Amino acid sequence: MSTAKPSILTSGFLWSLVALSGFAVALSLFRILGSQTIRYWFLMWNLFLAWLPLVFAWLLYKRTTLGLIWSWPNFVLFMLWLLFLPNAFYLVSDFIHLQSTGEIGLMYDIILFSTYAWCGFILGYCSLYLVHKKAVQRFKGKGHWIVVASLFLSGFAIYLGRYLRWNSWDIITNPLGLIFDVSDRIVNPADHVLTFSATILFFIFLSVIYYVLWNAIKAVKNHPKE
Repeated sequence: MSTAKPSILTSGFLWSLVALSGFAVALSLFRILGSQTIRYWFLMWNLFLAWLPLVFAWLLYKRTTLGLIWSWPNFVLFMLWLLFLPNAFYLVSDFIHLQSTGEIGLMYDIILFSTYAWCGFILGYCSLYLVHKKAVQRFKGKGHWIVVASLFLSGFAIYLGRYLRWNSWDIITNPLGLIFDVSDRIVNPADHVLTFSATILFFIFLSVIYYVLWNAIKAVKNHPKE
């Protein structure tokens, strides 16, 4: 088992993630105190869920010295990572709740939502990078498909959460209802155009951003030191 820390997760970078998350929570608390309402309290809970895939990806990274080699503990960590990964990207869909409430300035709420969305993207993409790196180390070019599959499933999960109000816990608490909704969309695709259009839109959106980030990291690593 490897004890080396992932190069991307330096102490400085981790503290910056904590600082960004702390800033988001501080914005929420200030809004609650200033407006005397808890209208957007759910952003803090969603941010907590967004941290989970990074935790699982980091644990999986530490366990794999020669790439993504399957064992029962590694498989469990991978499935937990995949299960909670959509929660990180889901934060951007919370913009659907943004409105002029009169409780506080609209610009304040725009910054509030943007901060949480940025947190979610950074946490999600960092966790994806860790798993992607190990997959490529183990499977070479075929390892890239793990990114395609995970982002497509994330797009579908965002649809399930935003439109059908399912969440990660329902896999345990209400698996039959979740299976019914998913299978109905597979068996009767013509009746669920929104399912596939929303899934593909989120998939392309998430993939394009990650493609840029992946190549940006490669460019920085390959750039000669001055």
